[in-house]
Amino acid sequence: MAELDNKLDATVRTSFGKGAARKIRAAGEIPAVIYGHGTDPKHINLPGHQTMLLLRKANALLELNIEGDEQLALVKDVQRDPVRQIIEHVDLILVRKGERVEVEVPVHVVGESFSGTIVLQDASTVLVSAEATHIPENIEVNVEGLQDGTTILATDLELPKGTKLVDEEAEIVILTVTEPQEAPEPEEDAEATADAPAEEDAE
Repeated sequence: MAELDNKLDATVRTSFGKGAARKIRAAGEIPAVIYGHGTDPKHINLPGHQTMLLLRKANALLELNIEGDEQLALVKDVQRDPVRQIIEHVDLILVRKGERVEVEVPVHVVGESFSGTIVLQDASTVLVSAEATHIPENIEVNVEGLQDGTTILATDLELPKGTKLVDEEAEIVILTVTEPQEAPEPEEDAEATADAPAEEDAE
């Protein structure tokens, strides 16, 4: 499947408020704001369908053409309607080619651990530093054949070239391999039976 084109034509937003935002979304666009590098926030409208497709990918990098002004921006936050899950607003941060950014990258587990064991994933993302134009889509950790008692730390992950762990992430546990614990069978309450009052002898 061909990779989606991350180039978007955006327009400057001139109307604000909830009513204006509803009209923008009704017209098939998504309100957004772009900021960073000491510039004043710029409010823009993004093409709805193409933007929704691009935002399926974590840490999407967008090449924006804002009425002739070309900007490179990283998706910082996506606000969705809690019920309908439609995108209500997008926060974007300006980046430059070659600039390093800190982002949360999803961790994907692949493979099957040793027979009879299960994988308990403690962290689903890891904070890394990477070039804005080379942010990995995800980081894979292969558990094929790993046995009971194996622990994978963030430092054990194989990171793409140019991607580094942020220091405080180093000792985070990503996953452990363990054998499932069997639920103990209920024991007969012998003591309760022994302590129960004896039936009175018939007179």
